[in-house]
Amino acid sequence: MPRRLRAAGWFLAPFALLAVIWAVTVEVTGVSARVFPQITEVAGALVEQVRTGELLAYTGASLRRVGIGAVAALLTAVPFGILLGASRVASALFAPLLRFSVALAGIAWIPLATLWIGFGEWAVVFIVWNAMFFAVTYNAMLGVQRIPTDLLRAARSMGGRGPRLLLGVLLPGALPNILAGLRVGLGYGWRGLVAAEIIAAGSGLGYAIFRAQQFYRTDVIIAGMVVIGALWLATDRLLLAPLERRTVERWGMKAVTS
Repeated sequence: MPRRLRAAGWFLAPFALLAVIWAVTVEVTGVSARVFPQITEVAGALVEQVRTGELLAYTGASLRRVGIGAVAALLTAVPFGILLGASRVASALFAPLLRFSVALAGIAWIPLATLWIGFGEWAVVFIVWNAMFFAVTYNAMLGVQRIPTDLLRAARSMGGRGPRLLLGVLLPGALPNILAGLRVGLGYGWRGLVAAEIIAAGSGLGYAIFRAQQFYRTDVIIAGMVVIGALWLATDRLLLAPLERRTVERWGMKAVTS
């Protein structure tokens, strides 16, 4: 327990330091709350949103869209990436295209998403899926390519073909890379979600930030940013990082994960 408390303390220390610097700087400079509010004002905005139920509603809408987009990205990107990694010709052909697409994924697709799908829920889900798809696909492909050749030969010599090879060797071997890609892709997905909600939705945390800007509610804007960052940090540290660590320990593909 002391070890976990120390780790938690080191993890929270930078945020505590940032809060102190924030409070002192605003107090010393006397900057207008419309430009940059005091930390207590942001806390008050959060409390008010909790009291009215807005925070729960907006957070629920955003989490729903991220969840649907993430599941869709995994179901489509993982099989595609594994198939690419299993074929030297296909991986050589698609790798440059995947690297190109990673730079454009997510936010750059919002204008097309609104043209194709219109404004609303599914345009936002599409952007989350799009933001994650290429990163997860590329990492799944790399994961298969990093499976030792001797292991693949041994599996094939023992009759490993088709689904047996896929489920018994390719997927487990690529899993550490897939989870690493998921961690990166979800970060892209959250950024795409916020941008898409600002432009194409009438609810969600991104929409709440945009609406607050129209009324010069800087405290609400920063409160929304804090919630988004906290949600992503909690997802990454409490779910994805432990899952990646266990996967790496199980399959022994690399020594350390962070």
